[in-house]
Amino acid sequence: MASNRLTNAAGNAIADLSIAAAASEIASGRVTSEALVSACLERIATLDPEIEAFAWCDPAYAIEQAKQADRWRQSGNGCGPLHGVPIAIKDIIDTSDMPTEYGSPIFSGCRPQQDAQCVAALRSAGAVIIGKTVTTELALLTPAKTKNPAAPGHTPGGSSAGSAAGVAAGMVPAALGTQTAGSVLRPASYCGVYGFKPTLGLISRRGVLMQSHTLDTVGVLTRSIEDAAVLVDAMSAHDPEDPVSYPRSQPNLAGLAMDTPPSEPVLAFLNTPSWADADPRMHEAYAELAGALGGVLEEIDAPILADIIEWQRIVQLAENAAYYGALLDNHADQLSPGLRDRLTVGSAVPVRAYLEAIAAREQAYEKIAELYARYTAILTPPAPGPAPGLEEGITGSPVFNGLWTYLGMPTISIPLLEVDDLPLGVQLVGLRRDDGRLLRTARWLENYTANATA
Repeated sequence: MASNRLTNAAGNAIADLSIAAAASEIASGRVTSEALVSACLERIATLDPEIEAFAWCDPAYAIEQAKQADRWRQSGNGCGPLHGVPIAIKDIIDTSDMPTEYGSPIFSGCRPQQDAQCVAALRSAGAVIIGKTVTTELALLTPAKTKNPAAPGHTPGGSSAGSAAGVAAGMVPAALGTQTAGSVLRPASYCGVYGFKPTLGLISRRGVLMQSHTLDTVGVLTRSIEDAAVLVDAMSAHDPEDPVSYPRSQPNLAGLAMDTPPSEPVLAFLNTPSWADADPRMHEAYAELAGALGGVLEEIDAPILADIIEWQRIVQLAENAAYYGALLDNHADQLSPGLRDRLTVGSAVPVRAYLEAIAAREQAYEKIAELYARYTAILTPPAPGPAPGLEEGITGSPVFNGLWTYLGMPTISIPLLEVDDLPLGVQLVGLRRDDGRLLRTARWLENYTANATA
């Protein structure tokens, strides 16, 4: 990594363990959860005063959780797949033992009565919840205080800003995020980490702040593809109380992600309507990537994409206004001007336009799904370019993400590129409920490009 990045390479190397490696070391007794959590807390103490990735972290409480995990293992009990591993949680996801303030002063001091379903699943798998990460205001577009550790002076993106920054700085091996347009994939690209948004409904949203029931999806920020798979595996279960959750056999994404594809993948580069307006440096980086991939990447057009981008925008605006309208009515003075304006615009979305945008989704998905008869995955940028500077006062555009979120398709950002010492990810998109093949293709792409540039 570049020398100006805010990481702690000289710190305790135990904090650099992957999720899979850490869980294995703890289960075997070669490493204790207390030692791992302590190493992460040391980095948080050193780095977070500048990065400000955490909204809440109580070191004493984190250590007590780790000690409990160690006592459990030492008593001869079996260990879950995340036993003793510290995970951070975006601060719009409920935690019964920590504040959940949604990035808004309106909810200062809010203490939920129970964990979100995804947090409960992590605890059942043995995870130590080390703290809550900073989010933008109500998980929308007003920038948060968090800095980008991989690109000082630049935004970490939004709205999962703290989750991406915490992982990028090495303060925590993984964190939960959420995505309504591009709030997992874009921060992952900007901060140089892996961001995985699974198929809509694979992870329950019960106990997560709702801003759009059509779009909201829980995702993960990690250090590797395997870690993303392990973490999502731990949270994947049908939840009848979440309307988008669907019955399925328990996936083994970690196993699928590490498999070798039965045949060489063929990728489709979709020339989206936003491509022409993207950063010229990204055009150059993707041209180099296309050259390295050669015949496994084919550029194609899909005219419906412009419509999909607009439908996503309409749905998000209207549903934001529906969920947050009461806050605008009763707490307008505690909302940022940008959010007040957004909710006002959302309230004016015509009912007909909203219903048409909802009705169009399945037919639009079927048209995109036809591409997978030839292509293993779609390859696109996860953002219009590298992270904007902090002085711009923005978290970046989700224009390359929102269409896939609208369609409910799984996406992953892989930190393969860099321009002017700034991270730039590569986004892969898979078919709904085919998350394992997407992760396997992502790992293949990572290995392929590494060999091509060796």
